[in-house]
Amino acid sequence: MFHVKQSEKASPSSFGMDTPLARELADLSARRKVLEAVEVEFGGDTRILTVSNQKGGVGKTTTAVNIASALAGLGAKVLVIDLDPQGNASTALGVPHSSDVPSVYDVLIEDFPLADIVQQSPEDENLFCAPSTIHLAGAEIELVAQVAREHRLRRALLDYLEHNRMDFVIIDCPPSLGLLTINAFTAASEVFIPIQCEYYALEGLSQLLGSIQMIQKHLNPALHLSTILLTMFDGRTRLAQQVADEVRNHFPNQVLNTVIPRSVRVSEAPSFGQTVIAYDGQSAGAVAYREAAVEIASRTATQSKEK
Repeated sequence: MFHVKQSEKASPSSFGMDTPLARELADLSARRKVLEAVEVEFGGDTRILTVSNQKGGVGKTTTAVNIASALAGLGAKVLVIDLDPQGNASTALGVPHSSDVPSVYDVLIEDFPLADIVQQSPEDENLFCAPSTIHLAGAEIELVAQVAREHRLRRALLDYLEHNRMDFVIIDCPPSLGLLTINAFTAASEVFIPIQCEYYALEGLSQLLGSIQMIQKHLNPALHLSTILLTMFDGRTRLAQQVADEVRNHFPNQVLNTVIPRSVRVSEAPSFGQTVIAYDGQSAGAVAYREAAVEIASRTATQSKEK
């Protein structure tokens, strides 16, 4: 029989307190406390952000719905417009979007008022969604024959905002530069880009910047890149850190300090029809999205002061 003699300096209460896991848990606990004390005041003009990236699988829809939910939790009134025919944003916000539900398709093609399709998310009284249905998949073709086809979402949104006060409008785009995405760019004043911390993400970013410049020149001079969020960050790999450093060097004023780590909870939440904020608001992924939302809201306050 073997007996292990414990060091006199070590005690059961202190054992394991200086491990990487323990330090990570202590850091997460401290960040939660900071978030509990955060107070944000909203006011001024509505900020309209289109969340876009021509590369798929970068956490675009996940970012759109979780930032929206986190902002609503801070007290902002938020409208999410789901422009992706897959309807993943509508699913994550718990909003019905079967084929018989009035949707963004009806606004773009049938001239429905946006107010007729907007639904309140069960997650928060301040969170609303204009859902997408499968019909939106055919809208790209049908829009070709429409008058002012690039401005149809913009006109509907401006009419809606005249009668409905919102602090943020977040538009979730499909991963392509078709007429749906062009409508989103024309309706928005800001572009919000989630970037996965992998090499190919940088190639997609350069393509997207070219598209933004084209929209600025021909359709919406007010459009600008305001926010970049690094997602799916794996601190164990050197590549993730290199990609993060390179993006920060090129866009020092746009990249948020917060990074979104790879998280099982973030991946699980949509299967329950929830954002990770509602599913497990104390998890590492939820805390990171809440911190990112505070940064975005703080930038709003800064911009208002500068004006």
